[in-house]
Amino acid sequence: MKRAIFVYNPVSGEGEIDARIDQITDIYQRHNYIVTLLRIARHTGLSPLTDMIARLEPAHILIAGGDGTVNRLVNFLVNNHIKTPVAVLPTGTANDFATMLGIGSDPIGALKSLLAGKELSVDLGRVGDRYFVNVLSCGLMCDISQRTSTVLKNTFGRVAYYFSSITELPNFRKMNITVESAELTYRGACLMVLIFNGRSAGNFTLARGANLTDGLLDVLIIKGENIVNTIGMLFHFLLQRKGSYPDDVVYFRTNRLLVTLEGENVATDVDGEQGGEFPLDVECLPGALRVLVP
Repeated sequence: MKRAIFVYNPVSGEGEIDARIDQITDIYQRHNYIVTLLRIARHTGLSPLTDMIARLEPAHILIAGGDGTVNRLVNFLVNNHIKTPVAVLPTGTANDFATMLGIGSDPIGALKSLLAGKELSVDLGRVGDRYFVNVLSCGLMCDISQRTSTVLKNTFGRVAYYFSSITELPNFRKMNITVESAELTYRGACLMVLIFNGRSAGNFTLARGANLTDGLLDVLIIKGENIVNTIGMLFHFLLQRKGSYPDDVVYFRTNRLLVTLEGENVATDVDGEQGGEFPLDVECLPGALRVLVP
């Protein structure tokens, strides 16, 4: 029989996964797997995984949680040079990476499709010594996920992010940045910068042309020259309408860029978790992560 390790965050999605553990174990057994569980919390380390992987030699690691939980696991694996494939079971408020991989929102249906699926090597983003599967952001709203309460996120989903962000608009001061890449250089003020490996942030589809296997990052610089236009842009993305970007959005694609900041430091975010400080040296690592897809 094959082996798998199941890593799960019990509070993700209002503890939905706790009630599904028996079903998940049963599905694995029906597919001739022996599954070993590792329960983690927000501040629990993943160090037991090293010994578990060496001892069990699993075919893959199943991770249940949102983008932040997936980010923790991926950083642990990459930093420890572990190449075991990852299967994502989406149970968080924001499951942008799973959505990009074509994984459905129902955990049981998703697991069945993953076990019947295939392996794919996808890109990772890197900023300093951190890795991201989905998005790196700085400026307005970038730390909304960190500051929005778990109760609010579990109750209202992505709408919680939206309303939290709207309340920040009147008081937010623009940041002065320089973005340098081989393709484009931008110098000036802006509300926020989004650097995508994936396609969406907080379940909002923003980088429609992004591809996890193209070796490129999709960059959006939101200048926010007019507050009314900026609010309209947020509604535009919330409703996921088709069409071109608004005039105050600079969009380009690159495999590496440097973002520097003038003046007071601003918050950064990596897959919904607290990011590092400026300058931000960002690059795309082609095919750096092995995943299961339906």
